[in-house]
Amino acid sequence: MTSLEPAGTAGRRILHVLSQRPSLTGSGITLDALVRLAGETGWEQQVVAGVPAGAPVAGVGGLAPEAVHTVTFAGTDPGLPSDLPFPVPGMSDVMPYRSSVWSRLTTTEVDAYCHAWQERLARVVEEFRPDVIHAHHAWLVSSLVRDVAPGVPLAIHTHGTGLRQMVLCPGLAGRARQGCSRADRLLVLHGEHARAYGEALGMEPSRLTVVGAGYREELFNTGGADQRQPLALLYAGKLSRAKGLPSLLDAAQSLAAALPGLVLHVAGGGDGEEADQLRQRIEEMAPLVTFHGRLDQQQLAALMRRSSIFVLPSFYEGLPLVLVEALASGCRLVATALPSVVEELAPRMGRHLDLVPLPRLVKADQPVAEDLPAFTANLAESIRRSLAGAGETGSADPDLLESFTWRAVFRRVEQAWAEISG
Repeated sequence: MTSLEPAGTAGRRILHVLSQRPSLTGSGITLDALVRLAGETGWEQQVVAGVPAGAPVAGVGGLAPEAVHTVTFAGTDPGLPSDLPFPVPGMSDVMPYRSSVWSRLTTTEVDAYCHAWQERLARVVEEFRPDVIHAHHAWLVSSLVRDVAPGVPLAIHTHGTGLRQMVLCPGLAGRARQGCSRADRLLVLHGEHARAYGEALGMEPSRLTVVGAGYREELFNTGGADQRQPLALLYAGKLSRAKGLPSLLDAAQSLAAALPGLVLHVAGGGDGEEADQLRQRIEEMAPLVTFHGRLDQQQLAALMRRSSIFVLPSFYEGLPLVLVEALASGCRLVATALPSVVEELAPRMGRHLDLVPLPRLVKADQPVAEDLPAFTANLAESIRRSLAGAGETGSADPDLLESFTWRAVFRRVEQAWAEISG
């Protein structure tokens, strides 16, 4: 028995469900971490995930390939057969890979999607007979889980995007609420999410647990950070307007004349016209902007150790784990004053974090156009202040970061599994 393992978990079975691709987004990274740590504590595990036809799925949290089941979607090779003829729908409208947008799917496509997931889930539940099901995202697939396995304790791990899709796709919101509202437990990132999800799903506080978000401390740390560049800014995320990336590019441009040697590193990917336009602009701004494309976590950690300021200009986030990763790697932080950042991170990060007021927003993550010039100016000023103080703070206190480690998050998640499964 490892030091993590509570009595009674050995031999218990848990089924993890993720409606999109593992490892490539925050929910996929969460899935990987939870599977890895649950394996250490003796849980027998299987996973069902949505992937493009032909995409590799081995290695989710170290599981054997036969323990990872898939619903397959259209891939890059049109000759490969798939369960569904369109790309994986993403919980964000811009994903770091080829994806479908929920609000653009037809009724026929949504019905086919639900049917394919229902069939696959029913088969896996029948064969695996889990003691607990842990589903990600308060959306359609998690709702289906409740109907497919009504007698199995269900925890739904929310990541904030379910709330946004309920606004963007009101015609589908009722289908999502139908099953998600009957989950035994909702695992949320922070207190504001608990309030918002409780209201959206009509769930009492006793069925909501704040578990937070985690980071891999063995990767994100200040070890080997002697190559840090004093005028290096870093953005890591999707190539998306909702992430505030156009404003960050504008801010970097406005700062360049007064700060010779300034460079903005952009790490991330995206698919579709919006991402293509941003990618083109980024490439045209070289050498002020250096584009790295999509990085794995080890590569991102190394880039963070070379950067002085990490900037997150996003208009919508759940609990942005990337800020914790950057802080652990020794960066100062500039971020928009998102509710989760203000309530959960700012009180702990103090002088390491400079907050930028949000512009007015419509539809959850779209800024009012007339507010953008002031937002860009405020963003540039925050970056300027942070660069001026970059040599003063050093790395963050390890005690500040401990509650954000995956082991700390897993302890809270596993406690919820125990409470709902008896």
